[in-house]
Amino acid sequence: MAAGADSCFLGFDFSTQQLKVVAVDGNLEVIHQNSVQFDSELPEFRTHGGVHIHEDKLTVTSPALMWVKALDVLLEKMRNTGFDFSRVKAISGSGQQHGSVFWRKGARRTLNQLDPQKHLHHQLQECFAVRDSPVWMDSSTSDQCQCLETAVGGAQRLADITGSRAYERFTGNQIAKIYHSKPKEFSETERISLISSFASSLFLGDYAPIDYSDGSGMNLMDIFEKQWSRVCLDAAAPQLAERLGDLTPSTAVLGCVSLYYTERYGFAESCNVVAFTGDNPGSLAGMRLQEGDLAVSLGTSDTVFLWIRGPRPSVEGHIFCNPVDCSAYMALICFKNGSFTRERIRDECAGGSWECFSSALRATPMGNNGHLGVYFDVMEITPHFAGVHRFNAEGQRVASFEHEMEIRALIEGQFLAKRVHAEKLGYKIIAGTRVLATGGASSNKDILQVLSDVFSAPVYIIDVTNSACLGCAYRAVHGLEAEAGASFTETLRNAPEPQLAVRPAPGAQEVYAPLMLRYAALEDQLLKDHQKSQHLL
Repeated sequence: MAAGADSCFLGFDFSTQQLKVVAVDGNLEVIHQNSVQFDSELPEFRTHGGVHIHEDKLTVTSPALMWVKALDVLLEKMRNTGFDFSRVKAISGSGQQHGSVFWRKGARRTLNQLDPQKHLHHQLQECFAVRDSPVWMDSSTSDQCQCLETAVGGAQRLADITGSRAYERFTGNQIAKIYHSKPKEFSETERISLISSFASSLFLGDYAPIDYSDGSGMNLMDIFEKQWSRVCLDAAAPQLAERLGDLTPSTAVLGCVSLYYTERYGFAESCNVVAFTGDNPGSLAGMRLQEGDLAVSLGTSDTVFLWIRGPRPSVEGHIFCNPVDCSAYMALICFKNGSFTRERIRDECAGGSWECFSSALRATPMGNNGHLGVYFDVMEITPHFAGVHRFNAEGQRVASFEHEMEIRALIEGQFLAKRVHAEKLGYKIIAGTRVLATGGASSNKDILQVLSDVFSAPVYIIDVTNSACLGCAYRAVHGLEAEAGASFTETLRNAPEPQLAVRPAPGAQEVYAPLMLRYAALEDQLLKDHQKSQHLL
């Protein structure tokens, strides 16, 4: 460890609905947690769910000053509990991905000259050229996305450069919209930060660089060269490189906290600020993924996190730079049809009982005797179509399955989809691969058994409450040790380990390897059928 047990490390998370903090001591034990709820504790900003949804229902923003005031309130709360800031050796943090902050000309000077006798929000209230920041829920930039893809040579070419096709919420497209719709505000902008680099700027008392990992979610960065893509910058707005500043490794120590924090709260002058990153990369750190690992969050939406070395960018999913190993990558794939679909099949086929649902999984064989199902109650993200489609062992469409068979078809279909799309992005199952499961359905051992069987890998469960916060506290520790060459895994060798839940059943690989190829072919055909029907319309 870089420090004794009397030292501590802070991880902040500027998320959509709240600002959270976790403190760990030198033994990586959580010693403090705190939060500020935006809606209830900062009612003057009149947010609902932390955001403002505009009349067009597509534009979604949050007040930049609200995040500043939330930090004031959070640090005061911590001080009122008797928290000893002088023990803090390093801090890091995360922000909701894809949000952006437009600093007005002169804001840097204000950051450099913060008065410790005054709250931050009083001093920074005139520092934002755009007062309401675009956030990840915004979907108002379809025109800008099309322009960007056209400028670089298509969706796949953009993914080859930036790790993702053009997405409405991605920062490059949001910047392009501001440039065209608010030219005066854009011309007054001195620096554009992501929410993560904005947050670290508050602690540094100066503009913080955007880190590689969060920078990967902008449609502006070449993820292989780890620098801004000139063709993408030019397609978004003029003089953009100067407004964005330099990129930095996600493990970099950016400097020490500004004197504002030492004089107002008692931070040590030597307290380091490690680069902040996005909330998804922060969660990867909190889940403690290692090379070859895969994490599956089973919630309202199902999300797959991957640690990969040889990424193959696609028009599906996202490739980001890895937040804890600059030579590696992380992939993220989101599936809309998660727990709501599982609950519908439970209600229809198991009388609303999870125990009956589990019994059905135990009573049916691996591979479901060749019966396959695709269950997209709502339009799926990956792949982009909807509907429930059932196929028998001969590949023929059928209208229904028996209840037990339906339950297994759903769960196998969901996990086959995850493996198919993970492998499309470059994921490979290797010796020692672990699947880390979290979210509501991870408490069901029979569902986890299917997950383990489909991936031919053991499944571990982890308690990742406040995973992005905890991950960034871990990253604060690692930032100090990374300079000496220590890996993230080495730094966290004493942290609590995930718990083994299930191992793959004998013969699982032989059952699911051919079934995966069959599922992939069926999904491709369904996607083509959907695209053909849309074209005819």
